[in-house]
Amino acid sequence: MKRNTSLQFRIALIALSFVLWVGTASAQNSLDAQRGTGPVRTESKMLYHDGPVLANIQNVYFIFYGCWTDACRSGNTTAVQILNDYGATIGNSDYMGINNTYTDKFGHSATKTIFFGGEVFDGSYSHGFDLTKSDIEAIIADQILNRLLPQDSQGIYVVFAADNIAATSVGFCVEGAPPFHSSNIIAGGQLPYIFIGYPSRCPAIAGPQFGNQATPNDNFAGDAIVTNLTHALNGVLTNPFGNGWYDRYGLENADKCTGNFGTTYTTPNGARANLRLHQRDYLVEQNWVNNRKGSCIQFPY
Repeated sequence: MKRNTSLQFRIALIALSFVLWVGTASAQNSLDAQRGTGPVRTESKMLYHDGPVLANIQNVYFIFYGCWTDACRSGNTTAVQILNDYGATIGNSDYMGINNTYTDKFGHSATKTIFFGGEVFDGSYSHGFDLTKSDIEAIIADQILNRLLPQDSQGIYVVFAADNIAATSVGFCVEGAPPFHSSNIIAGGQLPYIFIGYPSRCPAIAGPQFGNQATPNDNFAGDAIVTNLTHALNGVLTNPFGNGWYDRYGLENADKCTGNFGTTYTTPNGARANLRLHQRDYLVEQNWVNNRKGSCIQFPY
């Protein structure tokens, strides 16, 4: 009888260990998918997790951290101009209208109305050369507390890092990791933000869509950053605080269309593009439309 009890106990332990192992493996697989290290899964619908989307007007503020002059790297000034032009023209575009298909529990749609709130430059390197999430948040806080940018409850803050800045802890230059966005209490307010690293640090990861070919504006850094910024903007509009829209694998709308550029055209310099805003062409990933079938599309109409 004692042996049988012991045997039953051992069997129970083995069964419990198996259950725990399966649970751990399942959780890890889900985490990998959420971080983008697993294959993109497109068979799952987008799911709403009861949180807000960014509705109404949103103001986007750019912070260029590190050295962004041509003296540091040729073409930096052009890259800044490309990004400013993009920030000033992407709002109210048909492309951004795809995000209108995502609503909160009150029926408010994620906005396509984005205004460019301006730019600031932080060449102090006061938060070092290898940024963490807390460093990125501190960079934003510095600009607000020094009154260089407003503390805007309808603001999205974007930190662009110069070419000598690493940020592995938030996925920059990590294979498969999506462009980083998050939110936190910064300078007294809950603010969504984006971090984009300099793509020339890892061109095969941060700008593989261009390879060794021409880019729409003849500036690899500026054009690749536009692609990554667009990806992050789509995510932050529909899932700003981590409890908005994502699928069962943790993938946000833009994540489900990673590397999917749809129909493209050839620009005068021989580059590939799929979006024209005013006088510039860009190459951006398609976005996942939130309808009954769901798919990656370029325009909602």
